[in-house]
Amino acid sequence: MPWGILDDKHMDQVPGNIILADQTDVPEEYRNISRDLLKHAHGKHSHIILAPQPSDSPNDPLNWPTWRKDLILAIVGLSAGVVGAYGPMLSPGFVEIAAELDVSVNTLSQSISWVTLLIGLSLFIFNPLAKKIGRRPVYVMSSIIMLTGSIWGARSQDYNSLLGSRMWSALGMAPYEVLVQCTIADIYYVHQRATRIALWNMFLLCGISGGALISGYIIQNQGWQWTLIWCAIFFGALLPLVILFVPETAYRRGNYGQQIAARNTTPNQEEKSDGSTKKEVVSDREEEPEMIENGVTTERKDSFVRSMRLWGGTYTDTPLWKIFLRPLIVFFYPGVLWGFLMYGITLSWIVVFSVVNAVIFTAPPYNFSVSETGLVSLSPFILTLIGEIISGPLNDWVCMYLAKKNRGIYLPEFRLPPVLISALVGVVGFFGFGATVHYQTHWTGPVLCFGLANMSLALCNASVFGYIIDSHKELSEEAFVAINARNILTFGLTYFVNDWLARDGVLAVFNVLGAVFVAVNVLTIPLWIFGQRFRGWIARNEALHRFMHED
Repeated sequence: MPWGILDDKHMDQVPGNIILADQTDVPEEYRNISRDLLKHAHGKHSHIILAPQPSDSPNDPLNWPTWRKDLILAIVGLSAGVVGAYGPMLSPGFVEIAAELDVSVNTLSQSISWVTLLIGLSLFIFNPLAKKIGRRPVYVMSSIIMLTGSIWGARSQDYNSLLGSRMWSALGMAPYEVLVQCTIADIYYVHQRATRIALWNMFLLCGISGGALISGYIIQNQGWQWTLIWCAIFFGALLPLVILFVPETAYRRGNYGQQIAARNTTPNQEEKSDGSTKKEVVSDREEEPEMIENGVTTERKDSFVRSMRLWGGTYTDTPLWKIFLRPLIVFFYPGVLWGFLMYGITLSWIVVFSVVNAVIFTAPPYNFSVSETGLVSLSPFILTLIGEIISGPLNDWVCMYLAKKNRGIYLPEFRLPPVLISALVGVVGFFGFGATVHYQTHWTGPVLCFGLANMSLALCNASVFGYIIDSHKELSEEAFVAINARNILTFGLTYFVNDWLARDGVLAVFNVLGAVFVAVNVLTIPLWIFGQRFRGWIARNEALHRFMHED
């Protein structure tokens, strides 16, 4: 294998490796399959063999038109953006709100810690449920929780009631932090995913930074309760869209061999059928004229009303207790553990900004007002947007380029090279913020570094989530639950960071954060070298495979 990636010594076809381009030197197991039986993409990607291969059913989410898939992503992405804004909404006004509620700033900032802790714990409940009963009921339930939690928070008269409302809302926030990646894996092909993952992250991260940007003015001019009223308005508007236009994306699809066999046998079966059967087949196709290219329609297309049902049965026969345990086990898969560290450390460090910005920028030498403190988030908003616009197409291009150089064989490790860019940006962001605040530079210094730290997360997300989805598609829900256990890490850090900041100073705090960030990014190198062998070892472990995969 080129570029330092080590081949697995025991498997010719390691799970996660995919043929993306038609080449003459494809792996042996594909040479006895006619290319006419393999579905390809269209347009400029017509040379790409679709992965995963869709079934012939019009109800298979992979077969839905692109506009419908993108509409689903837009709705859940906007919901994720409001969820992202909800968390740090109050942070620009921490000093004023703490005085009004008669608590210390440190106590009020700890409300963020409790929210992140509950998000991390509730993921171990909601995502296994989504695996069992589907994504749709979980999305609807989460949207209802966020709507009611926002209304409760807006009516709170004391700190305990406010904390209770935010902890209730945290239950609804959890699925939108994780489940969207699984929905992307449900409805998009491998070569389409990185761009869509970047779009989802753009919604989420721009919500996080944009929410604080706007909320400063809301707190100063309307009062802090109105930040939650506006959240309630947005969730109230999005809830009907989720109910009407986000159908179930989980789907029971036969394995690749079964699809090939069904396609090969269907024509013979039709020839042997009697006349009445033939008429039934023709009649069905007249009712549903949309035919799946290179395939045979095997079931009638669901009506709009039927596609909107909240309950469509179960999507796995695996018992719930086993589904609940799987995230704990998959956490120790090398690729997932790397994803936890990359995403978890970077995002946790960024949450620290939300906790400390009000303390830093409202004090000398900056002396910002509440609205001006909110404007600090303009930098991460703009740079996150730029990072997300760049990261998806860049990641897809790198994958396609390396797959072409690798004789048309795609490896999940091809998602990793762009990490170098995000690492360099993050180094400037984290170390630069501590230095500029400590040496009291012009406010543009720490504000720019704040934005660069956020941009580094935007740049690395396409690599992290793309690698996890491509390496462990069947365990994507469990893997994302494991990765988002980072909320527990975030809880521990944000709970005491203001005390740490007061004791050691901003330079020492952000030097430590920057050093840990660098150390975590360096772990990408051994994953690049040994990643294929790690995946091969996991696939060969029969006991692990039996427990972790569907019964």
